[in-house]
Amino acid sequence: MLDRIGLGWRVFATGLSFSLFGLGGLLLRVFVFPLLALCVRDGAVRVRAARATVRLSFRAFVGIMRGLGVLRYEVRGLDKLDREGQLILANHPTLIDTVFLMAFVRNADCIVKGGLWSNPFTRGPVRAAGYICNDRGPELIEDCIASLRAGGNLIIFPEGTRTPRGGAPELKRGAANIAVRGARPVTPVRITCEPPTLGKGDKWWHVPPRRASFRIDVMDDIGTERFLAPAVPDVVAARRLTEYLQRYFTEKGQQHA
Repeated sequence: MLDRIGLGWRVFATGLSFSLFGLGGLLLRVFVFPLLALCVRDGAVRVRAARATVRLSFRAFVGIMRGLGVLRYEVRGLDKLDREGQLILANHPTLIDTVFLMAFVRNADCIVKGGLWSNPFTRGPVRAAGYICNDRGPELIEDCIASLRAGGNLIIFPEGTRTPRGGAPELKRGAANIAVRGARPVTPVRITCEPPTLGKGDKWWHVPPRRASFRIDVMDDIGTERFLAPAVPDVVAARRLTEYLQRYFTEKGQQHA
């Protein structure tokens, strides 16, 4: 009986959390970011202020979910993210991985789907924070490199979508191309969630039988120098780095299994 009550509460609390998330995005768009645009004239300063606002809002969101008993979380190696111009690559098991990372990374940048630019709940934060739109075509990689050089901490999920439950991550080459062409080390982040929830194909009300526990491990940097040998074309170096990262994330996943 108590288990059923607890499950019912987590379903309600999860729905309430996402409702507050949507309402918060709308309030930021209608009130906070227009006011920020009026008060801060310098574009670069305004973007940093907008990103700080998003970070604090996301931190509040995960705090609400924890306070309501929906989830618990632990972040290990957080000090490794206290830098500028980092290329942060993470696996993608759940719907809220982006929220978690952006809640803890200062001046975080990310690649967003073009549809988010017109969504009434997300377009305010997305545009004000200067996030990178994924419909830029060939210019997308250059936009990412420019963000890193400007001090942005770029968060990318190399899979491009959530990992299928029970499946191994399948990485695309876009993130490796950015690392190779921008000559940037990679900061890998491993995200695990037990029991699994909010995965690919899950609805928000598919709540697990007990509170979900998230663990976020920030790993040591992976340098790209070994993949950038003289006379090695960028496309070959990116392929080799992608293969390496594929093995890296797969092995880390097996260690946490």
